[in-house]
Amino acid sequence: MANSPDDLQVIVPNLHRRYSGVTATNRMVAPRLAKLYRAGWFGSDAPEGIARLGVGDVLKLWRRNRPMIWHARRNNEMIVGVLLRALGWPFKLVFTSAAQRHHTWITRWLLRQMDAIIATSDISASFLKVQSTVIPHGVDTDVYAPPVNRAAAFAESGLPGRYAIGCFGRVRAQKGTDVFVDAMCLTLPRYPDFTAVIVGQVTAEQTPFANDLKKRIEAAGLQSRIVITGELPIEEVQRWYQRLTIYAFTSRNEGFGLTLIEAMATGSALVAARAGAATLVVEDGVSGVLIPTGDAEALAAALEPLMRDVAAATAMGERGRARVLEKFSLDAEAVRIGEIYRPLL
Repeated sequence: MANSPDDLQVIVPNLHRRYSGVTATNRMVAPRLAKLYRAGWFGSDAPEGIARLGVGDVLKLWRRNRPMIWHARRNNEMIVGVLLRALGWPFKLVFTSAAQRHHTWITRWLLRQMDAIIATSDISASFLKVQSTVIPHGVDTDVYAPPVNRAAAFAESGLPGRYAIGCFGRVRAQKGTDVFVDAMCLTLPRYPDFTAVIVGQVTAEQTPFANDLKKRIEAAGLQSRIVITGELPIEEVQRWYQRLTIYAFTSRNEGFGLTLIEAMATGSALVAARAGAATLVVEDGVSGVLIPTGDAEALAAALEPLMRDVAAATAMGERGRARVLEKFSLDAEAVRIGEIYRPLL
């Protein structure tokens, strides 16, 4: 641990073994927070740029005089924070909620134990039933940046055609992967320069769902032009974003939907279902196009003008990048979270 226990101001717990969207958002903002506050990461998947805390480091903080922040993003992290505080750790408890659903009784009780609550969108805030501050997620605009040459980036993939349409995230109905496949089966036969790429994990429980998608792709004769990569290292995912001309956000329901701002930051044109933070992030018709959730025909209809006019897609991607730089950078997110921490410390 870089700082002594007496110096520590913020603990960022990540008490979840599987790498998830919550982990990804946490990893991105934590190093920026560490530039503003003396912060430590407790748990798996620690990013660079923030001190790592072991169990021994946390034990040393028992009954310390000065308060410090325990910033949870999951129920189990709230539970641990509440328990540790009850046992004598000097924690001020902060929780970030991206969920867009009615909460269980245990979550509602935990929320009432928090000293401050952050929601990632107005919709998330509306489900909390307690006072919260809306702070949207940010993205690292240096890492998620347009490629020097998008055509060359796509060419290195070895896929057919000249342009790519992407849909990223775990392969499952909630993410609308089936909506994307059905829309591609409608549009790709008419646009031979495009290939569709699905980047995301297929879990064991979702294998039947994925197999059904493969059957639809085969029935359409598009095996070479609708590619499912499976789970990839984060660096490869970032490179895939840079190969895309268009990104399709197809979730049926979503907490925030980080892929929205990741794709926009890399300069892809965006067609987004009205789930998660899509209506907060996207200026319809300017930095993206909004469509109903679960509607493959609406997705196809919104994609076609961009597939027909790649210059228009490129211009939309540039406007999307500018919007992310203005509204959804990591530094802006970290500063606003710091404003929540300051009165508690």
